Amino acid sequence: MAEKPQPVVVLYCKVCGLPAEYCEFGPEFDKCKPWLIQNAPDLYPDLLKAENATEADKAADQLQSTSISSAAAGGSSEPKKEEVKRLPGGKIKKKERQEVVIEKVVRNKRKCITTVKGLDFFGVKLSDASKKLGKKFATGASVVKGPTDKEQIDVQGDISFDIVEFITDTWPDVPETAIFFIEDGKKVPAA
Repeated sequence: MAEKPQPVVVLYCKVCGLPAEYCEFGPEFDKCKPWLIQNAPDLYPDLLKAENATEADKAADQLQSTSISSAAAGGSSEPKKEEVKRLPGGKIKKKERQEVVIEKVVRNKRKCITTVKGLDFFGVKLSDASKKLGKKFATGASVVKGPTDKEQIDVQGDISFDIVEFITDTWPDVPETAIFFIEDGKKVPAA
């Protein structure tokens, strides 16, 4: 009786998220090299040889660059780097900006819908906000999922003339500098 084939175990790089064999083709091979030398030395034997050769040079350079004054001052002071969220494949995940975007969409030539996005970043419950907007402007308002699967408020009618003042008065956590309009495809500050 023939043996069953066993599944292949793939070693993934902890730096870029690619399989270790493909790190050299990834966006950040230089950052992957220390991890590869430590965890997969058999895949890249050239890296191990180069690392051993340059390690002695780096140690000598470090000793020469270290001065007595920095040792007496209390060591080295390196600036802290912000940690960037990396997705598989080396893509960088951007942090969401806290801003409210107001857009007017025209439908059926005369009817308008005003869309308000981003109120939830300031701790505002969208269901309560839609009720307040509907009562204030005497229109229908509802919370819907936008094209990017994020919730937004759709208000019937063109209320862009008064909405900035209403938002800043009702929710003081939302600064006027964080409110933007989208006009002709461009983001324009409301202030």
